[in-house]
Amino acid sequence: MGMSVTISAAVAEDTEQILKLQYLAFQREAELYGNYRIQPLTQTLDSLKAELASDTVLVARLGEEVVGTVRGRIDEDGAGSIAKLCVHPRLQGHGLGARLLRAVEEALGGRESAPTRFRLHTGHKSESNLRLYRKAGYVQVGGRTASDGVRLVVLEKERAAGAADFAVSA
Repeated sequence: MGMSVTISAAVAEDTEQILKLQYLAFQREAELYGNYRIQPLTQTLDSLKAELASDTVLVARLGEEVVGTVRGRIDEDGAGSIAKLCVHPRLQGHGLGARLLRAVEEALGGRESAPTRFRLHTGHKSESNLRLYRKAGYVQVGGRTASDGVRLVVLEKERAAGAADFAVSA
């Protein structure tokens, strides 16, 4: 490719690219479940702007193009909640999802109110996602059914003791 992929905090100007990438990347999930009402496909631009203002939103860039993204926040119970990890289909399978996952864990772990554990979920049929999360140390702790009817697997992992703080470049 000739360029490296960089990971940084998302900025307001990234919102439309993030939404388009999310729509593209989650098509395979929608097809897998026969359900095109999954939240990443129905999210509005205003809802994404609100997440950008309140959550940790990271993007992976190849030049000026946003080719990956992930969101994180600290939940009321103190867990680091990770959501909507996605990578452009043409770059999947090259470790970018794992890099984004580590980056959001490090960004959340570097906060003053750092979580002691991280939590995320994925559809029960999403084998490649489950493989990625298990390889990163996540274990299943439960399940639930999303409002769109998809059965989700809830996974968690403990934050490593003495984990290095990480600052994502702006």
